[in-house]
Amino acid sequence: MADSSPRRISARIGGIAESATLAVDAKAKALKAAGRPVIGFGAGEPDFPTPPAIVEAAVEAAKDPRNHRYTPAAGLPELREAVAAKTKRDSGYEVKANQVLVTNGGKQAVYQAFATIVDPGDEVLLPAPYWTTYPESIGLAGGVAVPVVTDESSGYLVTVGQLEAARTPRTKALLFCSPSNPTGAVYPREQVEAIGRWAVEHGIWVITDEIYEHLTYDGAQAVSMPVAVPELADTCIVVNGVAKTYAMTGWRVGWMISPADVTKAAANLQSHLSSNVANVSQRAALAAVSGPLDAAHEMREAFDRRRRTIVKLLSEIPGVEVPTPQGAFYAYPSVKALLGKTIRGTVGSTSVALAALVLEHAEVAVVPGEAFGTPGYFRLSYALGDEDLATGVTRMGDLLREAKYR
Repeated sequence: MADSSPRRISARIGGIAESATLAVDAKAKALKAAGRPVIGFGAGEPDFPTPPAIVEAAVEAAKDPRNHRYTPAAGLPELREAVAAKTKRDSGYEVKANQVLVTNGGKQAVYQAFATIVDPGDEVLLPAPYWTTYPESIGLAGGVAVPVVTDESSGYLVTVGQLEAARTPRTKALLFCSPSNPTGAVYPREQVEAIGRWAVEHGIWVITDEIYEHLTYDGAQAVSMPVAVPELADTCIVVNGVAKTYAMTGWRVGWMISPADVTKAAANLQSHLSSNVANVSQRAALAAVSGPLDAAHEMREAFDRRRRTIVKLLSEIPGVEVPTPQGAFYAYPSVKALLGKTIRGTVGSTSVALAALVLEHAEVAVVPGEAFGTPGYFRLSYALGDEDLATGVTRMGDLLREAKYR
């Protein structure tokens, strides 16, 4: 007999996939709280404290009655001005304060960018591997995510040829992320220019996520697409925030930079969705973006050291292939050669199953590639202490070396 009871959860919300990275991190923390020595490589979160000067600015802001009230939904005027100045300083992109919308973290900026320009049925090209939130945000906005799959042979870099092959009359936008989460790939300037010119030629919007702009290594540079291709500026949205550069993931301050009409429309959406970002966090972000980058550079040195360590250790595991990431704080090794092998009596037929084995027997939490649109891979964040990093990868390697065909 058919169930005639009304739907309790809307199809729109019921269809959202849980954030795999946060789910893995939560499971690792729960096991750790239960007494198991789990080491988690799941969350993309710097393990450093927020720099003291930023914290102090927040403490002072909390005492100021001005910050106890509503403020403009689009952000504190002085923060919008400071973000515009910081953008010119750091990437060379010159924008005005009225193009800046301050959001509750980068995730809200990503969603509002899609919601503002995408109509139902519009297609968004999404290079894969991709951050787990992108396809969900596209879907919530009524769009259709069209994955464009890359792999380790190209360093996880999508080409203009691949994008052109995926383009249809319904293509509205391209999501571009460099440095990349989850792969750590950084696009060279010539490739950024080529993709930007292709987008201009075909009237395609580009939403470019620059949250990892200050985390590059080996001489790689994060090139802002509207700087490389100035004629793209009128159809480009830049997403950024303080989370990764200043170790401020919990403060929840991001922003989107777009043409003034798009920013105004997105601000109208935000005025109904969440209103202003918490004023204390905005004041902390103001101190962050207006201040020096010394702390960010120190964190980058630590990440670089950990990057070299994790690549070396992963490369020593039979069946694991790992390109050297040039940005962010992630390694994205292929474990395809290990699929279908037996480990301690269980066959890891998928990277999801293999990750479960690694968690159960090595007590190491990694995120399987299925979460990023490319099965057969693991994502490991190296934003954790040096000792835990070495211990965790060594434990995982010892387990994976037991793999054998049935």
